Amino acid sequence: MHACDTLEKILRDFVAAKGWTWPDKAQVTPTKDEKFGDVATNLALVLAPGVGMKPRDLAAEVSAAVQAANPGIAKTEVAGPGFVNVFYAPAFWQATVGEVLEAGAGFGRSAQGAGRKVQVEYVSANPTGPLHIGHGRGAAVGDSLARVLRAAGFEVSTEYYINDAGRQMRLLGESVLFRARQAAGQTPAEPGDWYKGDYVIDIAKRLLAENPDLLERPEAEAVEFCKVAAVDEIMAGIKTDLADFRVGHEVWFSEKSLVDNGAVEQTFARLKETGLGFEADGALWMRTTDFGDDKDRVLRKSSGELTYFASDIAYHDHKYNRGFDLVVDIWGADHHGYVPRMKAAVQALGRSADDLAVILVQLVNLLRDGQPVAMSTRAGQFETLADVVAETGADAARFMFLSRKSDSHLDFDLELVKQQSMDNPVYYVQYAHARICSVMAKAAERGVPVTREGAADPAVLAALSTPEDLRLLKLLAQFPATVASAAKQLAPHYVSFYLMDLAGSLHRYYTVHQVLGADAPDVVQARLLLMQAVAQVVKNGLDLLGVTAPERM
Repeated sequence: MHACDTLEKILRDFVAAKGWTWPDKAQVTPTKDEKFGDVATNLALVLAPGVGMKPRDLAAEVSAAVQAANPGIAKTEVAGPGFVNVFYAPAFWQATVGEVLEAGAGFGRSAQGAGRKVQVEYVSANPTGPLHIGHGRGAAVGDSLARVLRAAGFEVSTEYYINDAGRQMRLLGESVLFRARQAAGQTPAEPGDWYKGDYVIDIAKRLLAENPDLLERPEAEAVEFCKVAAVDEIMAGIKTDLADFRVGHEVWFSEKSLVDNGAVEQTFARLKETGLGFEADGALWMRTTDFGDDKDRVLRKSSGELTYFASDIAYHDHKYNRGFDLVVDIWGADHHGYVPRMKAAVQALGRSADDLAVILVQLVNLLRDGQPVAMSTRAGQFETLADVVAETGADAARFMFLSRKSDSHLDFDLELVKQQSMDNPVYYVQYAHARICSVMAKAAERGVPVTREGAADPAVLAALSTPEDLRLLKLLAQFPATVASAAKQLAPHYVSFYLMDLAGSLHRYYTVHQVLGADAPDVVQARLLLMQAVAQVVKNGLDLLGVTAPERM
């Protein structure tokens, strides 16, 4: 059990035995400076007024009770106006090795989510061209978040919303038809604001070869045919690119299906019944100002065309009707102004605003040797996700995308990411795992026995007593709490930050200590067990990021 959980249980038992009520503001947190202990609590400070005691007097009583409750606690001390600092004995931390090795791949998992149903929707790029590197960052964030949530005990469904209706799709069809006419030797006028990538030319030539009568069809029919065929081909490519990036979606949801099956009109009817939908100036509006939006929003224009907002409301209504307790949308940061509007829509649907969480993903600055790489989908100048993954590998790309908070700008230098050096974050972490595997292989070659039974023997683990040992042990013990926090805050980058810290501590450990070359056999045995535990946690953490843990590098 983690140090904070252990202390909180002791404190709750103490409060219950006294017949008191646990205060909402009570906290049990890791200390920032080890000279103040491993864990601290403000329980006495916030509880004292309600029980008629002075905070420091109550803190002294709490301190004594904590000290007596667990032999793994070395000492406690009262600090400041009524805090209690707790110092755990080395044996408490040493026991973490056994906990890790016994749990194996399950170490870090919990029942925190209690089966709560969560849907995570991510990527959802318009099928108007190949995925670019910006989509890759959203894909990595969404897929890793789903992994983290599952590890924390949530029931998770992942989804891609296919924007296969509306103006952009029509524009794609017009762009393909234009290129088909060019391929046939015609000189048609350029469509306005069209898609110019080479992939459009390739699709057009294939369609023309397979359908010689394409250009003889009525304009509307030809555009529709080109649109449908192009969407199908582009979506097939998107699915392949995501699979190569180790990203999967359980549900591929069509926007067009919302219109075709009447879901949009059903949602409109519900809004009208509640007075939140109203007609004005020949258009259908939603009264989003009732929920804090700066102005009411159009759902259906006077021309009869639906707005994006209309489809999004119907889509989210459909999500909640499927039984999800929480819906998580991962959007590009340029959609930040859309968040309050969707929160208002969710409330209009009868849900709490907290039932929708939106994670914003900032743009990626793609560089090559420090020089920017231009990206524009319409102009056809962009580095596709497939190209980036082919050049750097899925591991490096995924880890780099997750190496910073999603709403922070990220510089992605293709040359740096490919480097096999400690300057490359993914190499830095993966090498920690490979390094341990190398040590374990050498131990086997030399006939040095490593018995997992020793991980449950305090006498064996007592050799892990140096500051560097304890640093690694304490970091291992933090992993479950890190995963739990990542799930609670919807922040998978917590895991990558943790892995960088753990890998750094391991690499520093090797500069100070030998493992197989230690002076005493009992020290060798204990350190090999510690190394196995570190390797297991590194592997577990990398798995949450969708990154492999190689045994050799």
